[in-house]
Amino acid sequence: MINQSYRAWLLAVCISAATPLVSHAQEVDPELRRLLQIAAEASDSFPDRFDAEVWLFDMSRRLDRKVPDPSFRLELLKHVHYEATRAKLTPELVLAVIEVESNFDQFAISSAGARGLMQVMPFWLKEIGKPGDSLFRLQTNLRYGCTILKYYLDKERGNLNLALRRYHGSMRDRSYPAKVDHLLKVRWYRQ
Repeated sequence: MINQSYRAWLLAVCISAATPLVSHAQEVDPELRRLLQIAAEASDSFPDRFDAEVWLFDMSRRLDRKVPDPSFRLELLKHVHYEATRAKLTPELVLAVIEVESNFDQFAISSAGARGLMQVMPFWLKEIGKPGDSLFRLQTNLRYGCTILKYYLDKERGNLNLALRRYHGSMRDRSYPAKVDHLLKVRWYRQ
């Protein structure tokens, strides 16, 4: 098994050698840019310690096959809960999106160039004036991904199906929202 520091170093070498796979051809929505700037600047989402313990234990148990390291698993779950709650999304929805997008691979890179757990496109870093940020950093990726998803959910007036299509980047692809919905029902439902 590759240790974390070696994996991070190897990833940094690969990224520095890679060329951008995609330029952002579509026009950037100024409102989404503004929301991402606010989110990037923002500094415990659980109102009650008992609720925190119950939720973390339950979700950790469900996630143990995909994220075997228990300390990283708990760190991930705490950040997911915090960023989802901050964006006014359910943490379970964010977990389902992460599973579909990257299968919980913090260092995932899509064929289109999207990065990290929530597969955020790197052009956003430049757009909001944060080109030095890393989308492989847990908090950064979750903050951007949750902000973008919430923006699309608001834009679609709460229609999760349409918001997920926008998040995925294809209004015609019906399979993506179906996958997220399936995971919400079978794995990431709330007890």
